[in-house]
Amino acid sequence: METPLEKALATLVYTFHKYSGKEGDKFTLSKRELKELVKQELALGEKMKDRGIDKLMETLDKNNDDEIDFKEYTGFLSALCMSYNDFFQQDAK
Repeated sequence: METPLEKALATLVYTFHKYSGKEGDKFTLSKRELKELVKQELALGEKMKDRGIDKLMETLDKNNDDEIDFKEYTGFLSALCMSYNDFFQQDAK
């Protein structure tokens, strides 16, 4: 039986591949694919303007190839997890 953590990990991987490869390389996210992922999958995405997506792309694209690979995506997820953790720690005080 799959544990909750295993389900969460599978969802993170599935979500990347749901959006990657719609244009270009099937193992990377273009700026348009990243924008669609953020807007569709994250509540904060509804509030992000195009400039915010551009800045996010610049921050995540460590190798400057104008694509987000899975490793770069996991860095984004890690930062989100840290933000959520900080929020819950502040809420507990």
